[in-house]
Amino acid sequence: MISAGDFRKGITFEMDGDVYQIIDFQHVKPGKGAAFVRTKIKSVMTGATKEVTFNPNDRYPLARIETKEMQYLYNDGELYYFMDNETYEQLPINKEEVEEAIQYIKENDNAIIRFYEGKAFEVVAPNFVELLITHTEPGVKGDTATGATKPATLETGATLNVPLFINIGDKIKIDTRTGEYLSRV
Repeated sequence: MISAGDFRKGITFEMDGDVYQIIDFQHVKPGKGAAFVRTKIKSVMTGATKEVTFNPNDRYPLARIETKEMQYLYNDGELYYFMDNETYEQLPINKEEVEEAIQYIKENDNAIIRFYEGKAFEVVAPNFVELLITHTEPGVKGDTATGATKPATLETGATLNVPLFINIGDKIKIDTRTGEYLSRV
């Protein structure tokens, strides 16, 4: 059991027959009245998010989430297939569970799959990945001192803003948690 006063980002707990993950939280102590915890929570099973206010003394059972590193194999349009590196079993996962992470994962790359009671509900890309630029406009000479950026398309199809000196064929390092360019490799 965990009390709402101990809520932190990333904690999963059970409430009203569903499992929720805390996306954001704020402990509020107003000058008048009782303290409370304002949270933004996401349903692990449906992906729906909502904002809920808790009394710090409310208690909820913790949800046991399992994680496993698996290799991304391919997709057939609707399903994305991941392989267990130990048993070589293939696991098909729906697009809704992978859409956040798949923009940073190439075929044969490893990713973390999160399970609740044996059902996969989320795919997490590695924190940092190195990907190739497949399309971007050329930078304008003399305009590089301003720190300006331009859009670029990665080999996975994702787009992000990169500095003007990045060209097609460059390999860059990306922070997948923020989706930001870090450096050229």
